[in-house]
Amino acid sequence: MTISTLAVLPSSQNSDQKSRDFYRRDLIPLMPEALWKIESGIVRTMTWNQEGNQISLGYWGVGDVIGQPLSRLDPFQVECLTPVRVSLIPPQDWSQELDSILSHIQQAQELHSIVQTQSTDLRLLNFLNWLAKKFGNVTELGLLIDVRLTHLEIADVIGITRVSVTRMMQKLERKGIILRPRRHCIILKSAQ
Repeated sequence: MTISTLAVLPSSQNSDQKSRDFYRRDLIPLMPEALWKIESGIVRTMTWNQEGNQISLGYWGVGDVIGQPLSRLDPFQVECLTPVRVSLIPPQDWSQELDSILSHIQQAQELHSIVQTQSTDLRLLNFLNWLAKKFGNVTELGLLIDVRLTHLEIADVIGITRVSVTRMMQKLERKGIILRPRRHCIILKSAQ
């Protein structure tokens, strides 16, 4: 996958030349001396191990800060899961984003803690709760997690097989803990 061409809005719609728009599955270009602040959309950060297996490092949304300076991993990529708008933060402005940078560290640690949970059922449920806390919208049925993640992508994050995720999601649905009215959305009932 290569870094896609940057989609820039016409100047009448984009007075801030530091903002850039990307499409779903685009890679956000990384620079050693720049951070990006997410204005809209959702991205994931990832790397690969020596066997070539992809490792998801985190999911980030509005207000989060991402970029190469926050990781020492190589390779390291930021992939858009939805259409995304980001704003460039040059090094001289990083101190103004300290809360966002600290939040990035805290969220990464939360996710790492979830991945270390021994019970795979609990690991999945904790990950769904993490997604609901970060990206959930309150509905009359519960918290709507409207993030397009496949069972394989969920499996990648929590370190189990896709088949196990599918089986456990069906089990959670039978127990009434989640609802899945559409293919990629989940309503987490227990999170209210």
